[in-house]
Amino acid sequence: MRAALALLPLLLAGCSWFSGSADKPVAETRPEYRACQREAENNPEVVALGAQSTPDWGLNMARIGPQRQVLLNRAYRDCLRRRGLGLPGGVETIRTR
Repeated sequence: MRAALALLPLLLAGCSWFSGSADKPVAETRPEYRACQREAENNPEVVALGAQSTPDWGLNMARIGPQRQVLLNRAYRDCLRRRGLGLPGGVETIRTR
């Protein structure tokens, strides 16, 4: 019984509970993926759309938010393709509601 309790911290250390990146797959935490995320954020189309946003106006944000997400996904995936990295997700891009 004591041996099982002694191994418990080792088992928990191997779990994703303590990794800090449970919301992203391990491959997407690599520097190449993070570089593409930064590149997508600085994409001229994304920046231009962000200049149109008016945070105080809910209807504007309801229009801009989904468009921005589509542009971010496209820029991110284009960067990954250029670098020869695998695309995240499955068949269809995940769209938050």
